[in-house]
Amino acid sequence: MEVSFRNRLSLFFLLIVLVPMVSVAVVLFRLISDNETGKADEAVAARTEVVFNLYRQARADASFFPQGEADVGPPVEEVGTDAELVAALQAGDVEQATERAEELAAGGPITRILLVDEGEVVLDVGPDDAVAPATRELQGPGGESFGRLQVSVTRAAGFARRVGRLAGTDLVVRTDDRLLASSVEGVGEAPLPVLGTVESPEGDALRVAPPFEVPGFGGERVSFSVLADIDQVSGAVTRSRLLAGGILLGFFVLAFVFALAVSRQLQQQIAGLLDAARRLGAGDFSAKVPTEGRDEFAALGEEFNKMSDQLSARLAELARERERVQTSVRRLGEAVGSNLDRDALLRLVVTTALEGVDAQAGRVTIRPIGEGPMEESARAGNLRGLEAVLREGEARVLRSGAFAEVDEGGLSALAHPLVEGDEEHRRVNGVLCVARAGQPFSDPDRELFQYLAGQAAVSIENVDLHETAAHESVTDELTGLSNYRRFYEAVELEVERSRRFGGRLGLVMLDLDDFKMVNDTRGHLQGDEVLREIARVLRESSREIDEPARYGGEELAVVLPGTDLDGAFRLAERMREQIEALEIEPVEGAGRPVRVTASFGVASLPETADDEQALVAGADAALYRAKRAGKNRTTRAIARARTQ
Repeated sequence: MEVSFRNRLSLFFLLIVLVPMVSVAVVLFRLISDNETGKADEAVAARTEVVFNLYRQARADASFFPQGEADVGPPVEEVGTDAELVAALQAGDVEQATERAEELAAGGPITRILLVDEGEVVLDVGPDDAVAPATRELQGPGGESFGRLQVSVTRAAGFARRVGRLAGTDLVVRTDDRLLASSVEGVGEAPLPVLGTVESPEGDALRVAPPFEVPGFGGERVSFSVLADIDQVSGAVTRSRLLAGGILLGFFVLAFVFALAVSRQLQQQIAGLLDAARRLGAGDFSAKVPTEGRDEFAALGEEFNKMSDQLSARLAELARERERVQTSVRRLGEAVGSNLDRDALLRLVVTTALEGVDAQAGRVTIRPIGEGPMEESARAGNLRGLEAVLREGEARVLRSGAFAEVDEGGLSALAHPLVEGDEEHRRVNGVLCVARAGQPFSDPDRELFQYLAGQAAVSIENVDLHETAAHESVTDELTGLSNYRRFYEAVELEVERSRRFGGRLGLVMLDLDDFKMVNDTRGHLQGDEVLREIARVLRESSREIDEPARYGGEELAVVLPGTDLDGAFRLAERMREQIEALEIEPVEGAGRPVRVTASFGVASLPETADDEQALVAGADAALYRAKRAGKNRTTRAIARARTQ
């Protein structure tokens, strides 16, 4: 269906107004939403800070009493120095100690008492939802430790009520696997998102702030998540969007009216130009276009009039123009000789060759791997009806290794090999071929085509050298893994990505146990073979996004994007077991197979570190703890302490 000029012009005006308006509306609504949500997040963050201060106060309540009463001591000190309890513990009478602990917790502020000795729970009195414990080491007369005491005077539900009273906000208190308290019924049974929105059973939308985690009883981690009602934010967003939508709608109506008026005026002017152009097209060069006024259409009419006077002179100039085009193409061929973008280079070469020799279609085929089949890498023009002559030209080049020309059934093709290597090791790596119907190629066409093909071959070889050099600069020659430089580039890149998008990053570092003994007893060639086998294990165990690297000597590493501490530990254990199971054949062909083990250290961001230096240092320290602990094992880095 044909559309009139007026309608197309009106549509054009509408599009140049409507599309930007829709884009602006989308961006504006998003900014409004993000701004209001950001305000809500700031308010929730401020409440989280208040809750954290209240938690510190609750923990302080277990460490000392602020009443100033001389006969009332800190709960943890009161329990830790209780003579009857201490005597029962030193005597090993757990039952008597438990009874005394229950007496201390009965009727007073103390809610829970826990004593752990060498990782074993000695006594545990009180409800398991107690939080904010104070800690004290119990020591005997000789200074020997006989337990780590934790005492709390705060329960999770009471703490949540205190937060609601003092901070005016809701709170969920959880451990890793259970809910301790929630001021919103039905919320918190399942783990909450780190930052997001949840819905209460009544249908209220609640904004969840990032939780803060603190140590609980017996090493248990307790998280406190602040909740805030976001209905007010939603209302503000809706009002802002309505205001912005009204303004944009008014602008659209104004633009629509203006577009209709302008299109009507332009249609009248175009009609006069069209009539004159038709007469010029019919050969009436005496016809003149009306040039009323001083606007762009008047200027266009003047150009039409000049065109009728210049047509005859222009015909004579076309021949000279073709020669200038060929000269420009030659200069372009010299320029592409230094291009290092293979795909762009090939597209440019085939397009330039097509235009330079006035062909209808062309393509470049390349042998990508070894002696495999040729594959099309770039094309230009319409190949329909010319496929057969193109294939014949390419086949002749592959048979002879030299330039070939085909003329069959009114179809003509030029084909040239793209070679690499010197005269002694010359190899056809690809074929450039162009074709057209109805007219054979001339001698200047052949000369220009062969010149461009030669420049393309040189450029492809430059690309190969560049890619090889780039790969070798970041690759360890012995193992084929990334080298020390590439390792640190990968760590810095992934740390920055984790910070920007809130992801995790794992790092595994390993060192071969007693590797010097392998070099000393079996020779450095055998040591090199061991390193190559270990590198193979790392490559086969890693994902495509992971970055295995040789850190230095017999120390290697694997960068693990999107992996937490537990995931890094599991991968390290698999690698350690595979290395331990290796039986590496001797390089001299005699003797027993070589067996080695490795020690591993793992760290992660943000669990054990907050930047690249701390991440590498944490994994390295964990590695050497594994060494000191007996080797052939995996050790986690120490979790990063939270600033109180």
